[in-house]
Amino acid sequence: MHHRIGRFRFGHRLRTVAGQVFALQVIVVLILAAAAFSALLLQSQADAESEARNRTLAVAEAVAASPNVQQALSSKDPTNPTAQLQQQAEQTRKRSDVDFVVVMSPTGIRYTHPNPAQIGRTFSGNIAAAQQGRTVSETAVGTLGPSVRTVVPVTSPQGKVIGMVGAGIVVKRVSLAAERQVPLILAATGLVLGAATAGSALISKRLLRQTHGLGPAQMTRMYEHHDAVLHAVREGVLIVDAQGNLLLANDEARRLLRLGADGEGRPVTALGLEPEAEQLLVSGRAITDEVIKVGDRLLAVSRRPMTQQPGLGGWVATLRDTTELSVLMGRVEVVQERLKLLYDAGLRIGTTLDVTHTAQELAEFAVPRFADYVTVDMTDAVLRGEEPNQPSAKELRRVALHGIRTDTPLYPPGELVQFAPSTPQASSLSSGKVALEADMAAFSGWQEQDPDGSRKLVAYGLHSMIAVPLRARGVILGVVTFWRSQSAPFAQEEISLAEELVARAAVSIDNARRFTRERTMAVTLQRSLLPHELPKQSAVDVAHRYLPAEAGLGGVGGDWFDVIPLPGARVAIVVGDVVGHGLHAAASMGQLRTAVHNLSTLDLPPDELLWHLDELVTRIDQDRDGNGEAPMLTGATCLYAIYDPVSRLCTMARAGHLEPIIVHPDGDAELPGVPVGPPLGLGGLPYEKTEVLLPEGSSIVLYTDGLVEDRQRDIDEGIERLRHAVAHAGRTPDQMCQAAIDAMLPTAPRDDVALIVAGTRLLNGDRTASWDVPADPSAVAGVRAAAAQLLEDWGMEEEAFTLELVLSELVTNAIRHASGPIRVRLIRDRSLICEVSDGSSVSPHLRRATTMDEGGRGLFLVAQFADRWGTRYTSGGKVIWTEQQLSDEK
Repeated sequence: MHHRIGRFRFGHRLRTVAGQVFALQVIVVLILAAAAFSALLLQSQADAESEARNRTLAVAEAVAASPNVQQALSSKDPTNPTAQLQQQAEQTRKRSDVDFVVVMSPTGIRYTHPNPAQIGRTFSGNIAAAQQGRTVSETAVGTLGPSVRTVVPVTSPQGKVIGMVGAGIVVKRVSLAAERQVPLILAATGLVLGAATAGSALISKRLLRQTHGLGPAQMTRMYEHHDAVLHAVREGVLIVDAQGNLLLANDEARRLLRLGADGEGRPVTALGLEPEAEQLLVSGRAITDEVIKVGDRLLAVSRRPMTQQPGLGGWVATLRDTTELSVLMGRVEVVQERLKLLYDAGLRIGTTLDVTHTAQELAEFAVPRFADYVTVDMTDAVLRGEEPNQPSAKELRRVALHGIRTDTPLYPPGELVQFAPSTPQASSLSSGKVALEADMAAFSGWQEQDPDGSRKLVAYGLHSMIAVPLRARGVILGVVTFWRSQSAPFAQEEISLAEELVARAAVSIDNARRFTRERTMAVTLQRSLLPHELPKQSAVDVAHRYLPAEAGLGGVGGDWFDVIPLPGARVAIVVGDVVGHGLHAAASMGQLRTAVHNLSTLDLPPDELLWHLDELVTRIDQDRDGNGEAPMLTGATCLYAIYDPVSRLCTMARAGHLEPIIVHPDGDAELPGVPVGPPLGLGGLPYEKTEVLLPEGSSIVLYTDGLVEDRQRDIDEGIERLRHAVAHAGRTPDQMCQAAIDAMLPTAPRDDVALIVAGTRLLNGDRTASWDVPADPSAVAGVRAAAAQLLEDWGMEEEAFTLELVLSELVTNAIRHASGPIRVRLIRDRSLICEVSDGSSVSPHLRRATTMDEGGRGLFLVAQFADRWGTRYTSGGKVIWTEQQLSDEK
């Protein structure tokens, strides 16, 4: 524990100026001591090497000057020098304390060596200079390892080099000699270091007392703050001691309190301050931002006692000049109020895409926050969504009026207002600038609009107004007038606020106008493309509803329906939905409806028709893909159903569309289970058809997703609700439509809704007849006779001749060119229908026979006598049909 406390105190001391100075001094002493130690060590090493060089030089020179050596080297016996010199060289080596003495020939062959095995080998050092008569000293690696060596030449009396002598000391011995000096050097270094550290400790202790234990950052901050308080800050500072004498007043305090330069050291009461300021400063209480008036300035004064350290006493006061701030804050509050007004306007104006409603929102928002009354006047073209021309002051209609009272004499909404040229409204419309009438009671010309009405307005209390042009995207849509009666009159500085407020509303109004125009165009296009009147037919009794989406919730979409009469008294009932909304969706819907009409003329089964329609959508989208402007048709849905009133068979197929609902005569409603195929344009999967035998009096309910979809429920739940809504017996198709709309759409729809209810009928047996025909040409006469008798029973003798001719040709062709079974059926509907079916899938072709042809005229005659004719294919072959308009239908 004591160890930790001591370590904490040591660390705290190091953070002070004195501690850091001491640490720096110790570091400097350590660096100097290390440098001195290194220098002495290096010097000792150098001295040892120098001593080794001198010793080896002396030994080598002494041996080279020996007469025995010179005599031995001058001998002509090559083995004689080694025998004479080896012992002498070893004795010399031992006496001189060197590691080797080598005598060698002029070519460097050793005659002597401490290791006899090296005798006769070449000397490993540098001897080139010695061979030329000079002395060589070096440190090199030899047989004994790294060594300091010296080689001197041995010369004859004539000066010729007759040999060389080398002496050396191993480097390790030189290093050992230097290391023997280290203890002495360390002792000297330690003595110097201790003395220097003790001196630094004394200096830091004295510095610690003088700096009160402050660190460098604290001392720097203290002096910076002191300088800032005295000169830099825009806040006055007064420091007073416990006796009430002024110790310090910075420049700002002298300026604010008008103090002289000799104020420090004097009592506060003798400084000549204004009474309110003097009383506040000597009151002895702690205060915060108390405002007093000194001269023409407003000062915020704060006063606190100096109790941070015991025994100090006294207090500190700060003073701030708030004169300009008070004025500025007043302006800031006004600006903030105006900004909030504009911000709220952006949230509350333009919540719908309706021109009149948006204008009313502007009027209601501005009262009473900006004006007491607001009127909005626009041209009729804007209300219709048309592109406005330059509005005239004589053709404006009052769209909105709102005020603090309802009994105002201002023109009511809906009235056509014709402003006189002298009115602010007319001036604003013509110039495009804001017009201010600050004093309406002066009647400066605005009263020419309606002198009697103007006097009523002034008598009512209206005293000022601002007329602002309603401008959006460079076009003036109308004029907005702000009126005041109880509030202060409008001033010039409020013009910009009125203009900004109207500008924000103008964008919303113009957006609503443009939406109104597009929606009107889309609705017009949609209704022009939808069937205006369903065709007459006897198969079903049809009722329908089409509801475009509410403005602002999506707009007109691509929902559509159709009823198409087919041959054989049958009828096709179609409903579809194109993705998206607006003009493109409506135009795309028209394309699909036209395509279905064209494909229905081929009398295709529902699954095949949807397949052809899918192929068509794919081709259309491929053509549009490079354009990038028109939306794709891919994703559109369609349900196609064919009902035959003779067989009561209903055949259905769907491409991504919702399943129809079948309502039986007893009121039971069910889903027939039509397999769903992919939406149009996706391809890849075939479409499947479902055949349902419907009792007479059944109803088929076809609809689009806008009727059952809702954000609050699942689509399956919506379909179930619709099923319950139509599951009642005895209702007509129109009643079922209305019941479905009432149950499913209590509010405006968010998407287009197309609903069609088809009540099925049955052609009674007395209106149809059929015969099986054997494949024998002689049977034609019998069929003709039976048909003629039937027409006589039906009272249709006038059509008998034509029918016999047509029937004879069709049956003859079937017998000759087709296969059995052959069957004839006659149907009396709005027209007389003749059907001849056979087992062949080969379709006859109409052609004009030449003069020499024996046949080929039968089908041509059929086309000439029948009003309509055609071919449809069945699973067992084909049916060739004709229609003859009845006499009462022609």
